[in-house]
Amino acid sequence: MMAAVNKPVIGIIGTGAIGGFYGVMLARAGFDVHFLLRSEFSAVAERGLHINSAVHGPLTLHPAQAYSAAEDMPKCDWLLIGAKTTSNVDLAPAILQAAKPDAKVLLLQNGLDVEDSLRPLLPDSLHLLGGLCLICVHRDGPGLITHQALGMVSVGYHSGAAADQQARMAIVEEGAGLFGAAGVESRAIPDLQQARGQKLVWNIPYNGLSVLLGAGTSPLMADADSRGLIQALMAEVVQGATACGHEIPPGYADYLFTMTEKMPDYWPSMHHDFVHKRPLELEAIYARPLAAAKAAGCDLPRIDALYRTLRFIDRRNA
Repeated sequence: MMAAVNKPVIGIIGTGAIGGFYGVMLARAGFDVHFLLRSEFSAVAERGLHINSAVHGPLTLHPAQAYSAAEDMPKCDWLLIGAKTTSNVDLAPAILQAAKPDAKVLLLQNGLDVEDSLRPLLPDSLHLLGGLCLICVHRDGPGLITHQALGMVSVGYHSGAAADQQARMAIVEEGAGLFGAAGVESRAIPDLQQARGQKLVWNIPYNGLSVLLGAGTSPLMADADSRGLIQALMAEVVQGATACGHEIPPGYADYLFTMTEKMPDYWPSMHHDFVHKRPLELEAIYARPLAAAKAAGCDLPRIDALYRTLRFIDRRNA
């Protein structure tokens, strides 16, 4: 157990698969963690949070410090945002209610520039960070989460009151240290934008194709045509990132491709959103990277075709 003087108060806004998993890991490590929920509040308040993890075994947090309104939460030193990017603009009131004046707000989300829509709605005193989660996890029901593999979190600084790069990296390292203390692999990254571009190398092909083709990662990797399409989409992501000045390390796409072959069959989050008729995260994962590449004079025709197809599917699914 950590000494109380060093133990920050942590709030989870968006207690789905991502927020629930990392919140439980932090709470089990002795951190003071508080969970904000909407539709699942009653279930979690009564039965707690339960994770079936292939890595850590069955994990239970009961009771969980659960709340249905942000104004009922204690003021938090750190706020971890596990909600979808489609709701970012609506999150500001809850963040303002639950944050200490100099709190660190960490968005555990996919996509490009996801912090930009939220930043103008927050005071400059709040530090806004981005967290990239390399994890196979999904929600099975109210307070029920399945964790299949991986879990690493990369933390980077976006904006706020930190005076210089040294101060920013100190905050980033503090954030990475929270996960490390909870037994979660983590790293502090100096360039959040570049790291978000790297994460798109996986997110753009697998998220979209899981919806379009109705398949998890194992069938997608087992078929020659879908394998070729994944590799072509990955190559376009690398091309677009390079045009925008964000170099992807040589062999990085091949590394992700090989890693996915070794993973258990995984249905990406976008497929779960599609099945449950939730809005797809098309703006953050597709529209913004396409616009950035176009502004740099780079066309990405395969990604554009996938994006337009997903927009059609999303409208019909609404």
